[in-house]
Amino acid sequence: MAAVSKREQIVTEALKLFYQNGFNATGIDQIISDAKVSKKTLYNHFKSKDELILATLRKRDEMFRNHLMRETERITENPKERLLAVFDVVEAWFKEKDFSGCMFINASAEFSDQDNPSHIVCAEHKRLVRDYIQKLAIQAKMDKPEELSKQLNLLIEGAIVEAHVSGSKDSASRAKTIAASLLNTLAA
Repeated sequence: MAAVSKREQIVTEALKLFYQNGFNATGIDQIISDAKVSKKTLYNHFKSKDELILATLRKRDEMFRNHLMRETERITENPKERLLAVFDVVEAWFKEKDFSGCMFINASAEFSDQDNPSHIVCAEHKRLVRDYIQKLAIQAKMDKPEELSKQLNLLIEGAIVEAHVSGSKDSASRAKTIAASLLNTLAA
């Protein structure tokens, strides 16, 4: 097994801390301590905390979307069923022990200026998830796949907020029920 680079070690630890505690509440000293690196090592890899935040958001985007796609496609080969399987993957995420909401929703709240580079990365993540759902809708030969992807994504986003804010771990199941009704209406 290949050794983890110092850069990757820093990003991994920062990602955990940012996800659990927030971006502004997590200090560089805590990251250095948890990553077991020196301040010099951290700043050799990242010019600033903002640069580290961007790296962690990009890593989380890659991890989340790869997991979402892999698990959705593992659940079923049927394109229309995959539109609903996405909700099963999201529900499993809600039930993880360390679930702390969506890192991108959390980050966009902390970096609310839409021109902020971190906010831009968050918006890009959300667009890429919608693009994946749109791809599934195209494969399922659904009418208006772009609009359908926006509607299904809106259900997913609502379920994420409900799970995080209210602790309702079954919110994805309820959203899936609504999505199934929508798909049945479109198929009629």
